[in-house]
Amino acid sequence: MKRVLSGIQPSGAPHIGNYFGMMRQMVRYQEQADLFAFIANYHAMTSLEDGGALARGTFDVAAAFLALGLDPDKATFWVQSDVPEVQELTWVLSTIAPMGLLERCHSYKDKVAKGIQPNHGLFAYPVLMAADILLYGAHVVPVGKDQKQYLEVTRDLAVKFNHLYGDVLVVPEPEIDEDLAVIPGTDGQKMSKSYGNTIDIFTTKKMLKKAVMSIVTDATPIEEPKDPDRCNLFALYRLFTTPDELAALRERYLAPGMKYSDVKKELVERIWTFFGPHRDRYQWFQDHPDDVRDILRAGATKARAAAAPILDAVRSRTGLVY
Repeated sequence: MKRVLSGIQPSGAPHIGNYFGMMRQMVRYQEQADLFAFIANYHAMTSLEDGGALARGTFDVAAAFLALGLDPDKATFWVQSDVPEVQELTWVLSTIAPMGLLERCHSYKDKVAKGIQPNHGLFAYPVLMAADILLYGAHVVPVGKDQKQYLEVTRDLAVKFNHLYGDVLVVPEPEIDEDLAVIPGTDGQKMSKSYGNTIDIFTTKKMLKKAVMSIVTDATPIEEPKDPDRCNLFALYRLFTTPDELAALRERYLAPGMKYSDVKKELVERIWTFFGPHRDRYQWFQDHPDDVRDILRAGATKARAAAAPILDAVRSRTGLVY
């Protein structure tokens, strides 16, 4: 059975970009693959320096994932920092990672350009991500278009390691959902806590309405047709519709008289209803934190067992065993 791996950063409350970009696919994968899903708290440290916020975010993401359907009996689910072996493999890969390869990674440059303070962790992010994947022998890694380059770095490092030391590391394949590769935020950029443009999943209805009503739209007058293909609101609304409903919305856009405010109010109700069945379960996990922690610790034990033979082979081939 193929092994599928993906991770999610706990840099804030889970939002609909997390759900449609990663979480929903992982819940589906647990029925058809050997699923490894982790909470990437080491990665979150590149932009989050508040320890309390990181701890809360880690727990909240775990509770959300479980509430949304991840079954720890069908998947390996853990917190990144609970498997210290990943840092050892990160160092080994760092010694063979060409500087030019990392310097070409666009994400570092993009984040610095957006005002995120540069640091070594942000620069070396692709190496840690490679270790996350290669340590567990993942065959398939679902990624968005914006992370495709990271997967290419991972593949390059795996190939180089195997060339130097023999075939030890599995060279993973990317899987990209072209329709949902990047979920837009309220301002049209990729939805991200870093940009302050998210729509949280398990927020209050009042806060949900505030977020949705803040979605940026153009200044086309009410009496004129509007372009759905260039509309951020339409791109978000489509996530919560059937094909027929989306076609009907498109017709409304192309006809005079549609108000963006009306569409936003409808979207609030659709989001609230969509996540309704999961809301009580999320609260249950919030009220039973020890159960969540027990699930994560058991997942870490499974993850470490899967990593052990790969890291043992890495140590042996590189001369770390003497």
